[in-house]
Amino acid sequence: MNRKRVSAVVHGRVQRVAFREYTMREANLLGLSGWVMNQADGTVAVLCEGEAARVDALVSWLSVGSPFAIVSRVECIEEEPQGEDGAFVIRY
Repeated sequence: MNRKRVSAVVHGRVQRVAFREYTMREANLLGLSGWVMNQADGTVAVLCEGEAARVDALVSWLSVGSPFAIVSRVECIEEEPQGEDGAFVIRY
């Protein structure tokens, strides 16, 4: 399996719109591991790892987000996969 790991920062109206919950649901449906977390500056940070095409699917999804979100941009950095397997969770 071709693995990929991406760290992303999502900008826009992405807090108080269930963005983290929808992201966790989407990532778990895709079988990814990682986390999503609100940042103090109003952005949302995401770290995901898994099969490359599934990671790409989540990154594409982030540009739309939850039904009430207004995403202005997504900054992504590809990282070296760490071999993490497990649930995708919300960090507080």
